[in-house]
Amino acid sequence: MNKESRRAIVWFRNDLRLHDNEALLDAIQSAGEIIPVYIFDPRIFMGKTKYGFTKTGKFRAKFIIESVIDLKSRLQQLGSDLYIRIGKPEEELLSLALEIKSSWVFCNRERTQEEVDVQDALENSLWAIGQEMRYSRGKMLFYTADLPFPVTHTPDIFTQFRKEVEKFIPVREPLPAPSDRFNQLSVALEYGDVPSLPDLGHEDFVANDKGGYVWKGGESEALNQLKYYLWDKDLIKDYKETRDGLLGRDFSSKFSPWLAQGCLSPKMIYSELKKYETERTKNKSTYWMFFELMWRDFFRLAGKKFGNAIFQESGTKEEISVQWNEDSALFDKWASGNTGIPFIDANMRELNATGFMSNRGRQNVASFLVKDLNLNWVKGAEYFESLLIDYDPCSNYGNWNYIAGVGADPREDRYFNIISQAKRYDSAAEYVKYWLPELKAVPSEEVHTIDVVDSSKLRKYKVELGKDYPNAVVGTSKWA
Repeated sequence: MNKESRRAIVWFRNDLRLHDNEALLDAIQSAGEIIPVYIFDPRIFMGKTKYGFTKTGKFRAKFIIESVIDLKSRLQQLGSDLYIRIGKPEEELLSLALEIKSSWVFCNRERTQEEVDVQDALENSLWAIGQEMRYSRGKMLFYTADLPFPVTHTPDIFTQFRKEVEKFIPVREPLPAPSDRFNQLSVALEYGDVPSLPDLGHEDFVANDKGGYVWKGGESEALNQLKYYLWDKDLIKDYKETRDGLLGRDFSSKFSPWLAQGCLSPKMIYSELKKYETERTKNKSTYWMFFELMWRDFFRLAGKKFGNAIFQESGTKEEISVQWNEDSALFDKWASGNTGIPFIDANMRELNATGFMSNRGRQNVASFLVKDLNLNWVKGAEYFESLLIDYDPCSNYGNWNYIAGVGADPREDRYFNIISQAKRYDSAAEYVKYWLPELKAVPSEEVHTIDVVDSSKLRKYKVELGKDYPNAVVGTSKWA
């Protein structure tokens, strides 16, 4: 059977793009007819975490829907389309493979357990009908084949990983997006409809533009943001100084949601970064973007090396030295942004309103949950999993492992002094007052430690603790 008469299914997963998509290009080189497919798996979109949070909350669900619509449009421009199904991928793809008598299913390999179980089940079913799974790599900056160690021997410490790869292992150029029109299919197929938010169990909503930015999913928006951040505004040259900002569009790159859903390839970012360094400037900030991309790879490799340990209370250390508090009422105060600690509450209210929080904010609220409230870090990680628009399992749980002291980290006591952090990164209290407007009349120098402000002063500011703003669950004198 020649190439032109063969059919290949391309299963899009967390790689919702045409550029640098190895699975798509491999399929085009192998078969004459390409059937691109995306499957909304109810277990992922409507399932629950161990603690009962929706696995994919409304912010990420909306972003994924937008990304799928954009991918569908981009494929249509090439004479193809994106076929939509709702169900279990291992069942839907098997049914499709039988219907169209394909030869292969191409996809980018995932590394964490739920995704691995699905791809393994599909592979076994395909083998039974004489069809094949072909895996590619879609998430990482480096190719695992290029690394100086097998994945199972990935260094436990990021610094050691960085030393072994950054100066010795080249980053490959991103693969080009297909430019030729796809061959017309010789088989009739139902296109399927992209589900709405209500179809996935969420009320429809208008994205909150508080914080200065509203994300929109899709490769088109991702490439626009890459161009905006590097070339239009030259923001990358100050990235190291601004990345710990809290308010507005431009303090950080905002690439993370598109990276998480694969709308933007890390190799594409790196390629544009090297071009920028050649044509404009090379400095600590441009290096720091590369540094952050290496962290993503490190967490993904650690996820493969340690497997399900990253999701367990004992983490990659596989030992628990702390008896976690399971106080649900206290957790709810943290989750809703009602702890009485303004810097914590502002960050959590931003997360609840937008699905995003700065990296600086994430470290602080996680440290507060674990080290100050002694609450189970897994519950905090699952809450993030549900809400974050840029959730990535390896990065999310890897970071929580570090904060909780159950990761492979030489700094075991990774503790954040919330007040010193607040005064350093929000010295004028602009961020806190933005998200906690009930405190807007309180002088900036008093906001962060409002629990120790005299009640007579607070009356002048029209704030009564316990009524207008919560009493602190932990006295800020702890961080004095």
